[in-house]
Amino acid sequence: MPYPNLNLPAAELRLSQSGGQPTVLDPLRRRYVRLTPEEWVRQHFTAFLIQHKGYPAGLLANEVTLDVNGLARRCDTVLYGHDRQPLMVIEYKAPQVALTQRVFDQVWRYNTVLRVEWLIVSNGLQTIVCHLDKETGTYEFLPEVPEYDGLRA
Repeated sequence: MPYPNLNLPAAELRLSQSGGQPTVLDPLRRRYVRLTPEEWVRQHFTAFLIQHKGYPAGLLANEVTLDVNGLARRCDTVLYGHDRQPLMVIEYKAPQVALTQRVFDQVWRYNTVLRVEWLIVSNGLQTIVCHLDKETGTYEFLPEVPEYDGLRA
């Protein structure tokens, strides 16, 4: 299955096969996982965060399980602060999936549990970045993913 070019810098991915299925090494989970279109986006996006935006790999976690209204849900990626508190939730979709209000609502629901300052949704072609101001209760959408050093400003 050919994977599309994304609106992200190219990432050097370690690809393999398992049981006739393509796999990719996820450096954050330290294991090979099935290569799906969504995983293609995740691996490029996390590489972008680490290599181009200065995000520490040790503070990023993929497939974080949480309880949302009694149901186990998995956040695609969570960025933690140095205090080990969640700071950002990132949700990925396959490139052909439009980033609709319904998609954004998914990450918003995760935030009812995590209460982070930053929400990101990306299909690799389009990325929505939202900053929540906890003090004022307001939020704003930003044109690009912030540098890691600018997150606490």
